[in-house]
Amino acid sequence: MKAYEYRHIVSFEETNLVGNVYFANHIRWQGRVREMFLRDYAPDVIDALGQGLSLVTTRVSCEYFQELFALDEVLIKMFATQITQNRVTMKFDYLRVRQENTEELIASGEQQIASMMKEGTTMRPTPLPQSLRLALYEFEI
Repeated sequence: MKAYEYRHIVSFEETNLVGNVYFANHIRWQGRVREMFLRDYAPDVIDALGQGLSLVTTRVSCEYFQELFALDEVLIKMFATQITQNRVTMKFDYLRVRQENTEELIASGEQQIASMMKEGTTMRPTPLPQSLRLALYEFEI
């Protein structure tokens, strides 16, 4: 089971008054992982985004098991769980990386995106770009 991996160090600005990571940041990191995946595996899709293509989030969730704090190192693993003609569902595992290189699952999330094409003031479903589809197959579980 191959995962796309993104490492992140929690900054103080991502924490709240209590000192733990504000819950919405986990969702923000899902978007960051998606962007880095496009950069690394389907850069032509980035160009298509400027020419009418939209990758619209249709569903997002996150289940929290442990807290994160400033300067924690987080490894976020992304998997494709379902790929259809114009949609993909992704699973995200958030793991705290300890100094002894052990990993602790701290959260798990899911996100579905739809491939849409802008036509004037409306949007219509369009197939996932081929490069994105092929890249996602490498990480499908």
